[in-house]
Amino acid sequence: MLVILDNIRSAHNVGSIFRTADAAGCGKVFLAGLTPGPLDKYGRENKKVTKVSLGAEQSVAWEQVASTLDLLSKLKKDGYKILALEQAPNSITLADFSLKKNLKYALVLGSEPKGIDKKILDQADVILEIPMQGKKESLNVAVAFGMAVWHLIISQKSI
Repeated sequence: MLVILDNIRSAHNVGSIFRTADAAGCGKVFLAGLTPGPLDKYGRENKKVTKVSLGAEQSVAWEQVASTLDLLSKLKKDGYKILALEQAPNSITLADFSLKKNLKYALVLGSEPKGIDKKILDQADVILEIPMQGKKESLNVAVAFGMAVWHLIISQKSI
């Protein structure tokens, strides 16, 4: 599975997502828009990312991209199914979705608090939602990614 971080501002969340992506065996993390990476634009270490990632940025391939929409277009041409993790009128709960064997997937995560832009959601094959039981309407993006990747990859290891 590929992971696409669309305009996630928090370097700590990015570092945490790298660690979780490594634990789940994700193939690559794309850092889109203003999402900070392990290196700044001058090639220097971004200590806010690397402190939390604990070296996972060295074991998980990553790439900085300018446009999530352009990336999604390329991935779709390459046969990827696009999943978005977002609350939307046409979303399905995470528990009601299973990966299909022999398909390639990319999971898009969006910024807090705005979420994933509608133009990006329109490109998704499936929009997944984590049902909320309490008073809060959303989770921290790194926590939500951990829950989603556990369900999609770890709990379905038989596929």
